[in-house]
Amino acid sequence: MIKFLALVVFGIILAIAPVAVAAQPLFVAYPPPNHQTTVDRIFLIGTAPPSGQVLVNGNQIPRTQVGHFAPTFPLQVGENVFTLRYNNQELKIKVTRQPSQATIPLGLAFAKDSLTPKVDVATLPGEYICFGAIAPMNAQVSVKLAGETTPLKARSQVELPDNKSVLLGENSPIKTGNQLYQGCAKTPPTPPLLRGGNQSETQINNSKKVDLGVPVFELTMNNQTVSQQGTGKISILSPADLEVAEVTAEPGVARTGASTDFSRMTPLPKGTKATITGREGEWIRLDYGAWIKASEVKIVKDTVPPRSLIRSVRSRQVPGWTEVLFPLEIPVPVTVQEGSGTFTLTLYNTTAQTDIIRLDDDPVISRLTWQQILPLQLQYTFNLKSAQQWGYKLRYDGTTLVLSLKHPPVKASQMANPQAKPLSGIKILLDPGHGGPEDSGGVGPTGYREKTVALIVSKLVRQELVNRGANVVMTRVEDVDLDLPPRVEMIQKEAPAIAISLHYNALPDNGDAIHTKGVGAFWFHPQAHSLAMFLQKYLVAKLNRPSYGVFWNNLAMTRPAVAPSVLMELGFMINPDEFEWIVNPKEQQKLAEAIAQGITEWFASVK
Repeated sequence: MIKFLALVVFGIILAIAPVAVAAQPLFVAYPPPNHQTTVDRIFLIGTAPPSGQVLVNGNQIPRTQVGHFAPTFPLQVGENVFTLRYNNQELKIKVTRQPSQATIPLGLAFAKDSLTPKVDVATLPGEYICFGAIAPMNAQVSVKLAGETTPLKARSQVELPDNKSVLLGENSPIKTGNQLYQGCAKTPPTPPLLRGGNQSETQINNSKKVDLGVPVFELTMNNQTVSQQGTGKISILSPADLEVAEVTAEPGVARTGASTDFSRMTPLPKGTKATITGREGEWIRLDYGAWIKASEVKIVKDTVPPRSLIRSVRSRQVPGWTEVLFPLEIPVPVTVQEGSGTFTLTLYNTTAQTDIIRLDDDPVISRLTWQQILPLQLQYTFNLKSAQQWGYKLRYDGTTLVLSLKHPPVKASQMANPQAKPLSGIKILLDPGHGGPEDSGGVGPTGYREKTVALIVSKLVRQELVNRGANVVMTRVEDVDLDLPPRVEMIQKEAPAIAISLHYNALPDNGDAIHTKGVGAFWFHPQAHSLAMFLQKYLVAKLNRPSYGVFWNNLAMTRPAVAPSVLMELGFMINPDEFEWIVNPKEQQKLAEAIAQGITEWFASVK
């Protein structure tokens, strides 16, 4: 399983336990001692010799013919102890389930850490500020800020499941037992200070703002009232003196909201400038609607909001790529949308004065059209010669936006040598998942690591691809630590025809390790969808394996836009039966042959 899933989504630990040895016939690979979780159940993964019985808290558990097991047990809030016995051997595993929801106080009080906003918030005049609190049923709750009182209305709290729940086939909203109180208030269209009022005025990088103070929450029950001050200060920005942010990261990560929980948008090229229209803690809101971490930008002095005109546009060809140049007065925010046979680039804070565009006959682009869809929003639509797209890059060269569209790889049938192998001239990047002592990935019942089998199979796939003529690049060829950024950087540098990250799967603690199995594929950019679908279906049919499914997923190894990038989960390490298929050398060879042949046939199918 990919490191992102292991660390963030699945919570599977990376160095779980040593491989079982003969002197210890009963072996538990997961969970580790003193494990903590917030879910209501957990599986125990391990093995013991097939003869005899394995008991958990006195009850026999089912095992495979070779002795592996992965039963699931419910968890109570607090400490849970599981005693495993095999013959005269005994192991104890302690799992602590922590509460996942705020605890409703019994008396006249708010739930701990439930008051929102929790961080400092700065917004424009006339925008809504929303408040929230968890408190006992039938209470009256309000917020006082800058002399104004906002009532908060009670509603039953519905909690959306974590994104990973869809990996378990579950994503229905959950009605909690908590009573949530919410309400919103508009900030004054013209703040009192800007009209000559008495609120405090603060200077931040020479920009003015009005501090409204920290909200005070009031809770009334049975004719008794308590007050509690919030933790976030509310401020109003001066529309006449807004700050400008310049992206310093390469690239800047733009999101739909003010935390990493929110979805990613098109990354912003280094040098992009935009007006700051809001702040929440360490996040800033840019004028076109995206949020970015303050650490990824610098504040620049500018007397006017960043705006640009655009006139002529032209294209040029460089080896393997078509570059389209958009001369601008200032680097503006951009977004990209890939469609079936189309590529759409949107420029914000831009107005067209365009009368002429040069676009010669091109390997990728059929034609280019544009329209001013909003006063400061300009859209360019590239109609492409093929539905399959091969990658793109965005950068600023001074104030000129350079969009690079990758040319299709040259297939063997197009080459001068009719005897050439089917993948001759095609560069393919393989990424064996995980690696090194700090990143073992998932673990099987015997303690066998995902990192090991991923490398073995990747090398087998490499040989099969080389046999078919491909130029294969691997992110690692040994058991070494390799974080995600260097892997992504290698894809960016090599710009292969395709990039495939090979992994084996696991589940969150509340998954079903016994019945969940099969081959899965993950993609992010539409250009990778066809490859993900084709390979997943091909492996399932060719190897007669179960289908886990195909998922759009925001993973580090699927996000590179320079090539169709796919992550394959080739089976479940934690499934006692599928694990035996995973570690079988003959099956590993068959799998490698199927992957290589599937890639070959996909290239042949692409028009």
